[in-house]
Amino acid sequence: MPGAALGLTLMFAELAILGAQPAILQPSGSAPAQPPAAPPHPDQPAPPPAPLAVQPPKVGIQHFEAGLDAAIRGDSPIQAQADDDDRMTVAVGIEGRGPYRFLIDTGSQTTVVSSALAGTLGLTQGPPVRVISMGGVSSVATARLYSLDIGEKSYPGLTVPLLERHHIGADGIVGTDSLQDQRVVLDFTKNTIAIGDAQSLGGSSGYEIVVRAHKKAGRLIMTNALIDGIRADVVIDTGASSTIGNLALQHAIRDKFAGNTTLLSVTGHELPAGLGFARKLQIDDVNISNVLIAFADAPAFRELKLQKRPAIFLGMRELRAFKRIAIDFTTRRILFDMPKGS
Repeated sequence: MPGAALGLTLMFAELAILGAQPAILQPSGSAPAQPPAAPPHPDQPAPPPAPLAVQPPKVGIQHFEAGLDAAIRGDSPIQAQADDDDRMTVAVGIEGRGPYRFLIDTGSQTTVVSSALAGTLGLTQGPPVRVISMGGVSSVATARLYSLDIGEKSYPGLTVPLLERHHIGADGIVGTDSLQDQRVVLDFTKNTIAIGDAQSLGGSSGYEIVVRAHKKAGRLIMTNALIDGIRADVVIDTGASSTIGNLALQHAIRDKFAGNTTLLSVTGHELPAGLGFARKLQIDDVNISNVLIAFADAPAFRELKLQKRPAIFLGMRELRAFKRIAIDFTTRRILFDMPKGS
């Protein structure tokens, strides 16, 4: 099996614990910042770092045209569940047993099972593989699956890497190797996920914006995005709680620096990162404001050959600003259902 690129967990709740020094960011139109407080007395302990304050992302479109009402037909949507990092997990069956909670990760090339679950199920061991995550590169054990069941879909004959559950945050990961030739519909209003063919999931009905993408190593990459006017590549990453940018993008918008943090990957690696704030991300006619970005020299960018020009993995904080997103691996299209009033 080739090197498998996996998603990432970005834990902003751990900023102070991990030594971050975030600054307060004031998006345009917000209230003016308060004057700095007087320094503490030498005998008093220093106050904790101020929290990173940003407004929630908002979306809008240019040249808006009213679409038809959304209608998912055919395959029944799967009820999703948000984890502690606001990512979406679904119930999965393995070898006819379950259900188990798996993270849906469109930024991960490979499906993963936790080592604890593999031990519980007594899965057959496979060969070790090299895994590329956001945080680093590892050699990990694998297991063989005779069947992986998601809703009415069954995926036979998988060899999956084994990672620690406390790093994944779930019993496993559904990667893009289990999603090829399928459409994945994330309905953030109903908190459901539907996986099936495009026609049975309603085609283009109800989606105001359709963006074409390129496919590389199983992931869909949108190449026509602008981040504060800077052209960039965008990977939709449902396995990341927040958006990750490469160093090329950080260099291009270096005046937006807001502090430092540490990224914790699903392989257990820690990766230092800088925090920044983009006023607007534009993808075709879609505009997303107030985009919080963690910039890092992540191996996942190099694995996709995205390290030389600005690029981001767009995470769930920004994606949840939409009503629905359909990721169609068959036609290489990403469809956006805009919130009311956008």
